[in-house]
Amino acid sequence: MVNPVLVEVTRGGRVESRHRGAAVAVDAAGKTIFSTGETSTPIFPRSAIKAMQALPLVESGAADAYGFGDREIALACSSHSGQPEHVAVAGAMLKAAGRDVGALECGCHWPFNMKVATKLAASGEKLTALHNNCSGKHAGFVCAACHLGHSPAGYINYDHPVQVMVREALGDLTGAHYGVDNCGTDGCSIPTYAVPLPAVAHGVAKLVTGEGLAPERAKAARRIVKACMAEPFYVAGSRRACTRLMELAPGKIFAKTGAEGVFCAALPEQGVGVAVKCDDGGTRAAEAMIAAILALLVDGDDALRDGLRAMSGHTISNWNGIETGHVRVTEALS
Repeated sequence: MVNPVLVEVTRGGRVESRHRGAAVAVDAAGKTIFSTGETSTPIFPRSAIKAMQALPLVESGAADAYGFGDREIALACSSHSGQPEHVAVAGAMLKAAGRDVGALECGCHWPFNMKVATKLAASGEKLTALHNNCSGKHAGFVCAACHLGHSPAGYINYDHPVQVMVREALGDLTGAHYGVDNCGTDGCSIPTYAVPLPAVAHGVAKLVTGEGLAPERAKAARRIVKACMAEPFYVAGSRRACTRLMELAPGKIFAKTGAEGVFCAALPEQGVGVAVKCDDGGTRAAEAMIAAILALLVDGDDALRDGLRAMSGHTISNWNGIETGHVRVTEALS
């Protein structure tokens, strides 16, 4: 099956580019609410499931032992922009566990935020793993390991106790298989697993509702989601799609992007989880898809629906500020 075109990019009144993809919305009981495209093909959810990967940090008691609040938990779920606030919280998390940046095994890269990256380069300040967009997640892994009495060394490896805990949590939430046979290596070096899109959406729905989870896991899941919605800046950063979606309706939307055109979101009050995958890996298309689907699903809030529709498409301008075209979703999502 060839996936449908879900997003178009125009120029001069003509369609210049097309993005194909698949999308699905599932409730906490596993019922499909919306679906388009070939959703049964396994995909790597990448960073879109970081909130699920953060469960060991909370469930183990590490978050409480180290005095973590909403910001630290949100950062543990983040793909942050490397802004000073993000770097500071990641460093403080490590310090709480008696560790420093040397414990991180995610590697380093320039901050996603261009202004921050330019200022960092101009200052001559050393680029470190704290600037990696995944440093909060990795700090969470280090803290969980230390609290449980495990050496954090090698926490990125498939058989490290923390990754075993992550794998168990993912399986519980999504109902999918997690093993060596469907395992790849993520950009930040931890294991990532190819699973069907509906399983991901179902996992997100269970995460935000706690339905079908043991009481302690359900409590931890809700705490993680509430932390992300309370501190959306620490989940992503200035002008990022995750942050904007959660700021659009505080407490009503949970959202998390992933690499290669994956995006997950949920409407906690409705108990619905959403997962999308853009075939070509385009972030701009995945952002448009997720906003459009949330607009289709949101119930009884016209203002929020209008805001989501506005986010599902936008004008493109060139470097002189001249309007050149639009990003828009197709009829399949409108």
